Amino acid sequence: MKNCIIPILFILSVSRLFAQSPFKNPDDFLQLNEKVPKVLLVGSFHFNYPGLDAHKASEDEKINIYAEKRQKELQELLDYLSKFKPTKIIVEAGANTGYLFKNYEHYKKGTEKLYANESSQIGMRLVERFQLDTIYGVDSPSLLYKLSSGKDSLASKTYIDKITKRHYFGGDDEINKRYSNFYHYKDKLTVSQTLLETFTYMNSDKVLDRGFGAYISGGQFTSKEMEGPDALSMFWLNRNLRIYRKIQQIGYTENDRILVLFGAGHISILKWLFECSPEFELVKFNSL
Repeated sequence: MKNCIIPILFILSVSRLFAQSPFKNPDDFLQLNEKVPKVLLVGSFHFNYPGLDAHKASEDEKINIYAEKRQKELQELLDYLSKFKPTKIIVEAGANTGYLFKNYEHYKKGTEKLYANESSQIGMRLVERFQLDTIYGVDSPSLLYKLSSGKDSLASKTYIDKITKRHYFGGDDEINKRYSNFYHYKDKLTVSQTLLETFTYMNSDKVLDRGFGAYISGGQFTSKEMEGPDALSMFWLNRNLRIYRKIQQIGYTENDRILVLFGAGHISILKWLFECSPEFELVKFNSL
């Protein structure tokens, strides 16, 4: 109960501030009392454990999403997310999401398992539940990746080559060791708690914000020159800015309710972008 009271008191205090002259709510100028689409961000761990992230869960920290227990928990999570009543669902996938639909059709016929990834287990099931005609994939490679992958290997080395060659995130310094302990704690939660409980924790503001803190605390980010900040901005920040731009491009109306399902590491940046933009109204996961 206490956790609910604090945000409410904050909202009330801000409302009183704007109610007092000479302060005005910025949205008096920016939204003009117009209705804007609502956005729900859902950060997830990767159900199929592809092992592509810097931190990798150990075998005893993984769950089997196909297990009967987890499938029941998944229904509880879907019921919770359904309170948002999404009209559009966006997932961490490329623009061609036809393979998700094809797999789902085979799953309904009993000839294939539904993919273990969260795009299928959560995204496609919500598509069916709300009878939506598509699911949107908006993932994007970063500028740093595009510049480095398209370069002739025989060309002379540049600053881009320098910051691409080294890995500027993580490290074995004290703060990153603490983050490693935090990651393993979260991995263990996925085993010991229900899916809804895990998602509730993962999508709380403090956990999301501190998650992004890993990229800017210690490690190789604190490079002697500016290689760390440059690599971060051209890789991770840029990738999420591109994802946000793709979300803007899908087309939406003021009545749309857009559910965005991505790996939890993306959500802290996307949350900041949606909170800052007058084009959308961000709905917090735990407010449902």
